[in-house]
Amino acid sequence: MDPVKGRAKAQAPRKPRIATAWLGGCAGCHMSFVDLDERLIEIAPLVDIVYSPIMDVKEFPEDVDATLVEGAIANEQNLHEIEKIRARTKVLVSFGDCAVTGNVTAMRNPLRRAEAVLKRAYIENADVTPRRPSEPGIVPALLDQVRPIHEVVPVDIYLPGCPPSADLIHYLLTELAAGRTPDLHDRLRYG
Repeated sequence: MDPVKGRAKAQAPRKPRIATAWLGGCAGCHMSFVDLDERLIEIAPLVDIVYSPIMDVKEFPEDVDATLVEGAIANEQNLHEIEKIRARTKVLVSFGDCAVTGNVTAMRNPLRRAEAVLKRAYIENADVTPRRPSEPGIVPALLDQVRPIHEVVPVDIYLPGCPPSADLIHYLLTELAAGRTPDLHDRLRYG
């Protein structure tokens, strides 16, 4: 209530709540995000970044308008995280080739079983005798097959690239900030 005029003040519209998440991938997509450079300052007043691996936020929040998720689903922790993210996000963006197709992260899929990967990485190639790979705290339990995000939860927007360019990320974010669904049809190039 405005004490001088005796009427309610108009509230500014709520800025879109944006998050980014990093699952089974290399962080290249987030490096491309940071490559927005000064355009991050342009976008900052338009959105509220509420969660990201480049922030010190421990728990994925409720009521997120859009989340860009980098990486594939490679282990049980990734599986748990993507289910929570999907449940708390209105628009889920599959962010980068690992999220869209599995890409490099899925190169272990021809081995068919996670045990073969663990044996090769932690036992056959170890210079010293490691703790058993199945001990808690060493490596989250791997899934037998790495899966792109859309095979686990519904995806609303696909943003391919390894990594997607900063220009493409900027376009996506400005469209989301304006309340529009980005039309990526003429902006994507393969090969």
